[in-house]
Amino acid sequence: MTDRELDELLTIRWPMVMRRVMADGTDEWLKGFVRSIAKHGKRASWRPTGKQEQIMRRLVSELGTAPERDVELIER
Repeated sequence: MTDRELDELLTIRWPMVMRRVMADGTDEWLKGFVRSIAKHGKRASWRPTGKQEQIMRRLVSELGTAPERDVELIER
């Protein structure tokens, strides 16, 4: 993963992935993983391991491109 790809993934796509993972809220490991990547991604010298990169790319392809679900309003 190039520096540019990593920057794009962390700044543009990762927030959407995080929102979707946190909204589903069933997989504790996955929630911890996306939080960890967001935390580590703030450090300029951090680079994902090969395994982390594979999981990140899979999550972006599955969650980062899926259409938004309808939002249900609390009050109408």
